[in-house]
Amino acid sequence: MKKIGFIDYFLDEWHANNYPQFFRQWTQGFEVAYAWSQIDKPGGLTAAEWSRKYGVQVLSSMEELIEKSDVLIVLSPDNPEKHVELCRLPLASGKPTYVDKTFAPTLAQAEQIFAMAQEGHTPCYSSSALYYADEYQAPRAKAVEMIDSWGPGRFEHYSVHQLEPIVSLIPDEPVRVQSIGTADYPTVLVEFAGGQRAKVAVWPTNAGFGMNLGYRDGTGGHIDVTSNFWEGCIKAMADFFNHPQPPVPHQNTLRVIAIIDAAMRALQRPGEWVPTGR
Repeated sequence: MKKIGFIDYFLDEWHANNYPQFFRQWTQGFEVAYAWSQIDKPGGLTAAEWSRKYGVQVLSSMEELIEKSDVLIVLSPDNPEKHVELCRLPLASGKPTYVDKTFAPTLAQAEQIFAMAQEGHTPCYSSSALYYADEYQAPRAKAVEMIDSWGPGRFEHYSVHQLEPIVSLIPDEPVRVQSIGTADYPTVLVEFAGGQRAKVAVWPTNAGFGMNLGYRDGTGGHIDVTSNFWEGCIKAMADFFNHPQPPVPHQNTLRVIAIIDAAMRALQRPGEWVPTGR
């Protein structure tokens, strides 16, 4: 039984609360055995209370957790600004490490994290669970020219769930981003080096994930995500832990973060093209 160690900014967040059951349900030979967090969640469960509720042993130091664990998951899904700090020791350990979405808030920090992994000879990757939705698999075999994508949430936290599939469908480098929405309904247009474009709309309502696709052969497609993408995400993590080859290329992750980085600046300058730095 391989022991998984959680490293988090604070526990009692959706991913930490659900991953233990997901691994029990969809994988064999894995157990979320240990956890460590930098702080207790403000207004939420303390680490000790979380430990009792979810049956995961909370350790007193990150060093102890890394020593006892076979593989590592760096969480902090809604505080990616903490990932550089939280990844330093895991990515020096040599133990397969998954870094939860969003990988980093800026392209510079994303590049820094991957450089730490390379220096520490530690296999790692990051992804959104939406990358594994069944509905995105077939379109990856076609040449996409235009995407009109939508999904719920706050832009800084949830745009990654649209951008991971988009970057897997358009393999060229993203070159610039423009804000074309409003303050309440943030929407950006992304242009790629091959001339392809993608519109990304993040709605504050509980909308589903979906997109319209225009292919370069003149045909089109429509996607409404209804499949169990979480199962695919967890199984991919388990496969990576058994055979440490990243299922999502680092280049894809850097493209996603380059878009988010530029988009957050573009949202402050509506109508202006902002380069991605790629």
